[in-house]
Amino acid sequence: MAKSKLEYLWLDGYFPTANLRSKTKVVDDFSGKLEDLKDWSFDGSSTKQAEGGSSDCILRPVAVYPDPARDNGWLVMNEVYNADGTPHESNARATIDDDNDDFWFGFEQEYFIMDTKTLLPLGFPVGGYPAPQGMYYCSVGGKNTHGRKLVEEHADLCIAAGINFEGINQEVACGQWEFQLFAKGAKKAGDEIWVARYLLDRLTEKYGYYIEYHPKPLGDTDWNGSGMHANFSNTTLRTCGKKEVYETICEAFRPVVKEHIEVYGADNHLRLTGKHETASIHDFSFGVSDRGASIRIPIGAVEKGWKGWLEDRRPNSAADPYKVAARIIKTVKTAKV
Repeated sequence: MAKSKLEYLWLDGYFPTANLRSKTKVVDDFSGKLEDLKDWSFDGSSTKQAEGGSSDCILRPVAVYPDPARDNGWLVMNEVYNADGTPHESNARATIDDDNDDFWFGFEQEYFIMDTKTLLPLGFPVGGYPAPQGMYYCSVGGKNTHGRKLVEEHADLCIAAGINFEGINQEVACGQWEFQLFAKGAKKAGDEIWVARYLLDRLTEKYGYYIEYHPKPLGDTDWNGSGMHANFSNTTLRTCGKKEVYETICEAFRPVVKEHIEVYGADNHLRLTGKHETASIHDFSFGVSDRGASIRIPIGAVEKGWKGWLEDRRPNSAADPYKVAARIIKTVKTAKV
């Protein structure tokens, strides 16, 4: 009988930025069906999710994908539960109010590829800086493009895993890249970002690189930070056909700026400065095709007669997509439309 390797993935209890954890279970000939997966316990005292005297936490499978890097392997995304069967306080996925999958999300995940020897982004010389940003965005050629081999391999792995992977491009800063995912259903969108991050992080192990998700890893310099722009819609946004409805939904975000920033990733004040294609963390704005606004109304939605989606540009690259989606959904549902 063939053996299957099940890689159980979950988020630990570190705050404000959770980390991916994983461990492997070997079973007899797994079917590939979610309903055939079993809960599994782990030592929560080693992940800041429990005390040593009562350390068992439960991994509950919520999504499964083929693992393209392992023969007969599978990637299993999990929610974390307490031993009494209640969701753990670190379990942000359980807080998403979208059981009917009315909300669709497209996340744009930016990141820097870092060299483990120099601890600098790819393309950065030791003791200095490369040419100023401008020529790196969507560039071609070895002078300005760094890390393409890893990025292409990551894209292939995500596609082979069945993730709804939509694109890649080099970003504005040297050594900075982005990938895009889309899913119908907020929980699924979060699952796929986390599994894609896992595949990216694991892939770096063979290259001598690591991924930096910090929103401003180069500090207070004239280089773009990294975001995770959240494109979102629900039935209302996709079908309303009214400018006034779009504006009402955008205005619902204004009184809860603090609540959004709290879950949009740590150190976001370093990135949301009003420069480098960001709005200031202290302001709230929205506008058509405005990449300097907090929320951009895409020109595509306007051209379709105000039917489409919105883009919240404030979440940063290290944000938890589950928390981001949960907060956006809560705010949109308060809009009086």
